[in-house]
Amino acid sequence: MKFFFCVMGMVMIVEGLPYFISPHKMREMVMMILQIPEGTLRRFGFFMMLAGLALVYLAMEIG
Repeated sequence: MKFFFCVMGMVMIVEGLPYFISPHKMREMVMMILQIPEGTLRRFGFFMMLAGLALVYLAMEIG
């Protein structure tokens, strides 16, 4: 459980960095994302989940 919270904390740090470093650019990005069709966002999210799963799998195999 300790490892899970450590990983979640790292994700929150990485996710928060762009908002802290450049809030104006993040607003622009959000406006751009709002214009992308839902199907495209869904496919992108699915691809990112698969990439994350593959990364975790590879990390577990190597370590």
